[in-house]
Amino acid sequence: MTEETPGFDEKPDVPSGATDDAEPKAAPQEGAAPAGDASAQIAGLTAQLDQVRKALEERTADLQRLQAEFQNYRRRVERDRVAVKEVAIANLLTELMPTLDDIGRAREHGELLGGFKSVAESLETVAAKMGLQQFGKEGEPFDPTIHEALMHSYAPDVTETTCVAILQPGYRIGERTIRPARVAVAEPQPGAQTGKAEDGSEAGDDKDNGPEEG
Repeated sequence: MTEETPGFDEKPDVPSGATDDAEPKAAPQEGAAPAGDASAQIAGLTAQLDQVRKALEERTADLQRLQAEFQNYRRRVERDRVAVKEVAIANLLTELMPTLDDIGRAREHGELLGGFKSVAESLETVAAKMGLQQFGKEGEPFDPTIHEALMHSYAPDVTETTCVAILQPGYRIGERTIRPARVAVAEPQPGAQTGKAEDGSEAGDDKDNGPEEG
């Protein structure tokens, strides 16, 4: 009895998951965008990005402008606040000036004594801390911007219009005058000679004598 050999017409076992190489490949999926459509989409997105960037720049400029306006507003408010404060202080000190005048007159007459002296000095100290400054002295040149002349006279010993008496002191706050100094002024005597003629010779010197008579 002879052994049977398998015939050549039998097919070898093939794994169940394997595919025949002769089968055609899967067709491309339907709906895939061509290359031209992708370029158009990129161009559209770029245009949208440019629009967003432009809008952002405009909003940034608006924000910077608002910040500048707000800073200007704050500076105006601060200036107005300082101005209102200065006006309020000036009004208060203006009301106190008659009292300060009375204190000055009492000091000149030696009547500033005892408790009244302490109160007066405290009031003057507070007024000085608030910025009130007194001005006006005898012998200083007359300045119509800070002096008010109530009396006028002539004097041979002055070379310009001079304050010879302070009738009421002036007051200022910083550079702002809130009351001019009321003064008596004296001007040089009309026609007064300075002691020398214009050519430098003494006023009393005789002129050159003429030719002697024969």
